[in-house]
Amino acid sequence: MAQLRQDYQKFVERETEIIAVGPDGTRAFQRFWEAEKMPFIGLSDVGNRTAKQYFQEFNLFKYGWVPALFIVDKSGVIRFVHYGNSMSDIPENEKVLELLDVINS
Repeated sequence: MAQLRQDYQKFVERETEIIAVGPDGTRAFQRFWEAEKMPFIGLSDVGNRTAKQYFQEFNLFKYGWVPALFIVDKSGVIRFVHYGNSMSDIPENEKVLELLDVINS
C-alpha cells in the first residue's frame, strides 16, 4: 500500500479513487491508516464477506488473503482484475496508471 500512497496524486489526476479493503478489524484498520497517513479510503472487511464475494483467494501458506486488484470504471463496470499469486504479487503503479489512461480515453 505504500506504493499507492506514494503515487496517490497521479491517481487523483486521473479522477481515480483508491479503495483498499482488508480483513482487519475496524479499530486496527483505523490505527494503521492513521499511523501510515494513508490518503485514500480503507475499509475493514470483518468476516471477509467482500473478499469472498469477489473470489479473492485465501491461502494459509501465503499468510492469508492473497492480494487482488480491481479497476472499476465510472459506470461501475469492472474493467480489469488481477488476482495475486502471493503477497508480493501486486501490479506496479505505472502499469495500473497506463491501464487507467486507456480506460479513461
